[in-house]
Amino acid sequence: MFDFMMTEAQKKLRDEARAFTKWVPRQLILDMDAEKIQFPHEYLQEAGRRNLLGIRLPRQYGGRGLTWVDDGIVAEEIGVASYSLACLWGVGADIVCEAVIEFGCEELKQAVVVPLLKGEVFAAEGLTEPRGGSDFFGATTYAKKDGDDWIINGQKRFIVGAEGADWFLIYAVTDPDAPPHRRMTAFMVPRTEGVETKYIYGLMGVRGGGAGRLVLKDVRVPERYALGGINGGYQVFVRMMIPERLGTAAMTIGSVRPAIEIATRYTARRKAFGFPIQMFQAVGFKVADCALKLDAMRSMVYTTACAVDSGSVNPGRVRRMVSQSKKFVTEGAWEIANSCMQVVGGIGYTSVYPLERIVRDIRLSMIWVGSNEIMQLIIQNEWYKEYFKVLSGEDVRDVEEDALNAHETEEKVYE
Repeated sequence: MFDFMMTEAQKKLRDEARAFTKWVPRQLILDMDAEKIQFPHEYLQEAGRRNLLGIRLPRQYGGRGLTWVDDGIVAEEIGVASYSLACLWGVGADIVCEAVIEFGCEELKQAVVVPLLKGEVFAAEGLTEPRGGSDFFGATTYAKKDGDDWIINGQKRFIVGAEGADWFLIYAVTDPDAPPHRRMTAFMVPRTEGVETKYIYGLMGVRGGGAGRLVLKDVRVPERYALGGINGGYQVFVRMMIPERLGTAAMTIGSVRPAIEIATRYTARRKAFGFPIQMFQAVGFKVADCALKLDAMRSMVYTTACAVDSGSVNPGRVRRMVSQSKKFVTEGAWEIANSCMQVVGGIGYTSVYPLERIVRDIRLSMIWVGSNEIMQLIIQNEWYKEYFKVLSGEDVRDVEEDALNAHETEEKVYE
């Protein structure tokens, strides 16, 4: 984030996150990308020791009790080392723990949140199913009541951290006859009998994070492990879309930032025709555009974080801004990564520089936690609702009247 907008406390927090990122062993990153490591336990353990998990969560449970702006500052720095590490950092502490804090019982807060923020246990979220991704309400994982418990059956896939998680946030259908927003429940499921994980994916990028399939066979869960109560899954889902998507936007900025740094250093040193290639506009302008996009991405994330922190912005507008941030940042990051590889040239396509890994990693950002096509749909829906509810009021100038022939109403044909 922009240092000139930070308080001294925020600069200190940023420096803590930078120190942690600098600590990350080079071999860990290489082994994760080579899939020699499927889940980096030591990374999350170290994050817990440094109190860098749960930036926004209450201090009483081990968090820092800070804001979304603070979280964005840390997320950007966390993303610098590896997009895969950033995803793991966000899923457990930013998503699952917030769900438990907001909707769970005290027992779950003590069993999941407290040890997770210390780096002692790990958690994953189960949203996507084999039959579909964006069709959340079409889930086929179901739970049936059995005494005081619920029995869960089904499958989830593309679960980041599936290999290493001790707890899973699982959405299951509990009332199949109800409307979509009243048919699902979010359960906290421990790794217990009937829970099986399979690491079966050959991922293009973002490797080593234990992404896999989760199979649930007659898994017994007490009703008190239902977040927000039975059939309250929709409220949990809606709330979790903020940390999922705004968190993704912030960490994606950090993960693509090294590409610009590499491209800047390389083009300042590399010579062609007797000049550093940064002097050629075909090269220098591309790097300049990358810097421009990076600042624009930061601006959008910072503004959205401020909106969420304020607590006074209409929920629909928050949904629009969060969706805009996710879409704008991830697409901008993809453009930056490709432009940086282009100016570095053929050597950027090799393992001599980490550019090829960054390109592979960033590609996921436009797909996960809601594809950018879904973001576009949310933006469209919320913008139209916002316009006709707020922006077209009587106290707003009607600029349509500022045309020379605005009075020719018979020319304004709508049907």
